Formats: sequence, structure tokens, C-alpha cells
Amino acid sequence: MASSINKHLKKTHSGASVKMTEDRASPEADGAAADLNHAQRLAAQWVDGTAEERRLKRKLDWRILPCTWVLYVLGYLDRSNIGNAKTGGLERDFDLSSEQYSIIVLVFFISYLIFEVPANMALMRVRPSVLLPGLGVIWGTFAALMGATKTWGQLAGLRFLMGVAEAGFAPGSAFYLSCWYRKYELATRYAVLYTAVPIAGAVSGLLAGLITQYMDGSAGVAGWRWLFILEGVASVIAAMAIYLLMPDFPSNSNRFLSQEESLLACNRLAVDGIALAQGAGGERITHWESFKMTCSDWRVWVQCFLFVLVTGAQTMQYFIPTLVGSFGWTGHVGQYYTIPAYVAALVYVVASCWLADKYQTKWPFICGLSGLGCVLFVAVTTTSSDKTAQYVLTVFAFGTIYGCSPLVKTWIADVIPQPAAKRAVAIALINAIGNASSIYATWLWPDTDAPRYVPGFVTTTTWLGVLGVSTVGAAYFFRKYPVERASHLDTMAAELRARREAGAKTSRV
Repeated sequence: MASSINKHLKKTHSGASVKMTEDRASPEADGAAADLNHAQRLAAQWVDGTAEERRLKRKLDWRILPCTWVLYVLGYLDRSNIGNAKTGGLERDFDLSSEQYSIIVLVFFISYLIFEVPANMALMRVRPSVLLPGLGVIWGTFAALMGATKTWGQLAGLRFLMGVAEAGFAPGSAFYLSCWYRKYELATRYAVLYTAVPIAGAVSGLLAGLITQYMDGSAGVAGWRWLFILEGVASVIAAMAIYLLMPDFPSNSNRFLSQEESLLACNRLAVDGIALAQGAGGERITHWESFKMTCSDWRVWVQCFLFVLVTGAQTMQYFIPTLVGSFGWTGHVGQYYTIPAYVAALVYVVASCWLADKYQTKWPFICGLSGLGCVLFVAVTTTSSDKTAQYVLTVFAFGTIYGCSPLVKTWIADVIPQPAAKRAVAIALINAIGNASSIYATWLWPDTDAPRYVPGFVTTTTWLGVLGVSTVGAAYFFRKYPVERASHLDTMAAELRARREAGAKTSRV
């Protein structure tokens, strides 16, 4: 670090000296030297865990995490309530076949896959406080309209449009958090965010049970229709409130951070070699350039493969109510029996991500969870005579998949830290291709396989086994061929220069 700083200083002072000889004095050269000196002090004096840093992290945690968490919960409620609506009367009212239901689930993932990368590209140009809550308003509107559909084709069309709106949120949130938190803080924070998924699943079952039990027929409207309407309206209202509270990025959140806090937030990321987003001093590259950089990096495709395995296994979440029904619990009682699966998932997510940050490594926990999942799913398929035991084993096996998912997703930011535009595209591309597995995985649980659903369980077990083995190989090659990280000194010098130039423009105006 010291030798790098000295080289930069020597080069800058030498250039400034020549410039002053030719021109007597150059305000720009003096400003650049001052920026570099300031950056040198920030780099040389950095200490982990100071009181100021702890206060800043608390401030971030109490603003960023609740905003994104609420939207995440509502998004997953709107996305996953199709399974609850099916068992709550939708299947009967629309006379749905198994193939038609699979299409309704499928079309969401088609649009979701197509629009993830463009949405994250947009996030490099649009303020997160506008884009992310704005998506919540749009998908909430589509979710509410699903309650007014008359045919399964209309329902499928609205599911497609909801996929367009939700496409930008999950990868956008992952990128957004990676722009605020250091690499060994990220998994824990993303775990907090990701708890929204199992909580949404559990709450979805509870709400579906209550609504279909007590609101069915209210105002002449079926209970499953109320389920769509109420959850959609809740998303719209919450998203409008979150717009007023959500910060943008460390470089441009003036309404949330003081200048000192903003600089500290940037410096924390620079320490880990993480490039800043939407900072005026950051590297400016076009969307096409960032896309080419992403596609040419082998690390991206390794991460894609791992995430394909995780999301393929995770699609069983859409069939949890169906599986519960095969174990003997149906109707509104069956809705309540979906809750324990998501409670187990919540425990796995929080524990595994906390441990991963504590020990500053992710791959051993991905391997451990996927291996445990394999064993439990094998037990599920071989314990068909005892439905209660099969249900309990399914609950614990399902949780291992959820534990793997946030670890794999946050591993992306570790492996691809810079430039910010590439990181944004990589997260979206990996998420999109990963969710492509959800397109064909939705066909793994047809009603004709009831009550054992052997193909679905066997495929899920295989995916988890391959995930465990592949993670070991990925960890080896990532360690052997580490990615280049942004220079702490360069990142902060560029950020300081941008702030100084912005201040000069403001003073001239």
C-alpha cells in the first residue's frame, strides 16, 4: 500500500511541477495533488471497526434494510400467492388442468429472465429510491388486477407483466446492498433481506388461510380473488411510502448522509476494492461495454451454473401447498401446514449467512447445506409409508435450499467487485440465467406424480449434490485466479476529485 501511494504521489507531484514550470501555477494540478494527499491520508489512517464506522453501519442498517425488506416481502407475497390461490378455489373456478397451472407459473419466469439485465443497467443511471419503489407500485397493480381475471389466459398474461416489473427488484436489491456493505458484511445483511422470502411464504400461507376461510364470498368476491387484491394494494401503498425513506448510493445520498458520513461510506468500500456506483469519479462505461466485460469473464459463468442449480431446486416452493395436500392436509387447514417449511428456511438462511460472514468464507457452508439437503431428500423419497415423517423431512430439506441461495448470490459480489457497472450486469445476468431453470423446473411436480412426486424429489436431490461438488471446484479456481480489485487510493482520489469539481461548478453558479 505504501509503495503504491508513493508512486502515485511522485507521479502527481512530478506532473504538477512540470505544469507549474510551463504555466507558473495550475489550480487543477494543485487540486489533483490535494485530492491525492487526502486519499493517501484516508488509506493510511484506515482502521476497521471505529466508533464512527459502527455508527454509520447502524444508520445504514436501520434505513436500507427495512426499506428493501418490506418490498421484498410484498414482492414474494404477490409472486408466490398463485400456489395458495390454486388450493383456495382458483383451480376449481377456472377448471385448471395441471398443464395450465404450470404455464401460469412458467410465464412469470420468462419475462423475469428477459428483463433482469436491462433493469440493473437502468439502476446504474436511475436513482434506486425512484426505481426500486416504482417497480413495487407496478407489480402491486398487476397483482391486484389478477383478482379481476375471468380466464386462466388473462391470469397468465398478468403474471407475465408482473414478471417484467419484478425482474428488476431481486437483482437490483442485491446490487444495491453490494454498493453499501463490505464483502464480509454483505451475506448477513442479504440474509436479513432474504428472510423476506421464507417469511413471505409463511405469511402467505397464514393470510391465504384466513382470507379464504373468512372472506370467501364477501361482497360476492371469491376468497382467492381477495387474496390477490389485498396483497397487490398493500404493495402499492408500501412502495409509495418507501420512496420517501430509501437512500440512493454512498456518493449521492445527500438527503440521508452528511458529507463526512458519505466519504466514510465510500472509503469503507474502497478498502475492499469495491468500485463505487453512480459516483462522479467512477469509471464511465457504456451498457454494451459492461455487458461484453461480463460475458467474457469465466467467473460469471461459473456463478451462473451454481445459481442455476439453486434456483432449480428452489422452485419447489410453488408446489409446497400441493405437497402438503399429498401428505393429507387440504383446504384452509393445508394452508397453515405450509408455514413450518418457511420457518425452517428462515433459520437456515440467518444461521448460515451469519456464520459465513463471521468466518469470512462462503463455500464450506454452501457445500454443507447442499450435502445435508441431499441426505434429507433421499430420506423423503424412501419414507413414503409414514406421511407425517415425510412431511417433517420435507420441511427440513426445503430449508437447506433456502440457506444455499443467499450465499451463492452474495458470492458474486466477492468474485466480481469492480467496475460497478460490470458487477450490476453480472448480478442480473446470473440471477436471470439462474431463474431460467425455474422455467423447466415448474414441470417437475405434475399432479400425475402424486402422492410420492419421485421425479421432483430425485431431480432436486441431484441438483443439490452437483451444487456441493461444483462449489468446491469453484472455490479452488477463484482462489487460484483471483480477480483484480480496484485500488483503494485510486478510488478515493477519483471520488474526492469529483466532489471538488462538483463543488466548483456549484460555486460558479
